[in-house]
Amino acid sequence: MFSLFAAYAHSTWLVTASFIAGVMNAMAGGGSFVSFPAMLAMGVAPIQANATNTVALWPGQLASVAKLRDDLRKDLLPVVILTSILGGVGGALILLRTRQTTFLHLVPWLLLVATLLFGLSGPVSNHLRQRALARAIAEDREHIPNATPAMLPLFLILLPVCVYIGYFGAGAGFLIMSALALFGVEEMHQLNSLKVLAACLSNLCAVVTFIASGAIIWRYCLVSMIFCGVGGYLGAHYARRINPRVLRLIVVATGCAVAGYFFWKNAQGDPL
Repeated sequence: MFSLFAAYAHSTWLVTASFIAGVMNAMAGGGSFVSFPAMLAMGVAPIQANATNTVALWPGQLASVAKLRDDLRKDLLPVVILTSILGGVGGALILLRTRQTTFLHLVPWLLLVATLLFGLSGPVSNHLRQRALARAIAEDREHIPNATPAMLPLFLILLPVCVYIGYFGAGAGFLIMSALALFGVEEMHQLNSLKVLAACLSNLCAVVTFIASGAIIWRYCLVSMIFCGVGGYLGAHYARRINPRVLRLIVVATGCAVAGYFFWKNAQGDPL
């Protein structure tokens, strides 16, 4: 009786966590830190759980891209698309050749660094924006055009992030948004839409690699996929209604909380 109840509880949590993960990925990122532990709770080995979770989350990311497409910066699409494809394939191949526990111990450090970078990017972007506004006023211009960042440096920064997306991906949205913000992309909805696009494309490449390798547990994947898709669509819809400052605080708070959770679990000698 107890084992039956535990199985029901784990299944219910998988459904709930998948929906929450879809919402989080569309609004702030880090949804895998909810859905990945839920997948592990079903008794799936870490590498297979990560691969299955990646496939399950992908439709939600696609729905979010469709919802946020009007916010995409067209001048940045080539570099984002190229790095996403190369990084997604590379990261997936590295994961499939990694020990089951190695990447779990890297997760809290990667998330913590990403959160700190994103938190710092706000003041830095505001400072740069004020300087640009001062120049515009001095030159008697009516508006400030969006300057296109140098593509090669942006490519070199985004490529390892996209490799990480293919490898594990949780918290990578923070890294993408941080990199773009540090290169002068300051509008929050643009950051969010480009983050979702990069994650979607990188994970698509990882998904193809994982399926070809036979690493997917389909009975859990399909359930999670449906609810992630619903959550991703709803999250993208409401993300545009949230004040950018509030959304930035959600990103930072989520990153700190989840990093702390994984640090604590590692200290206990239990990855989850």
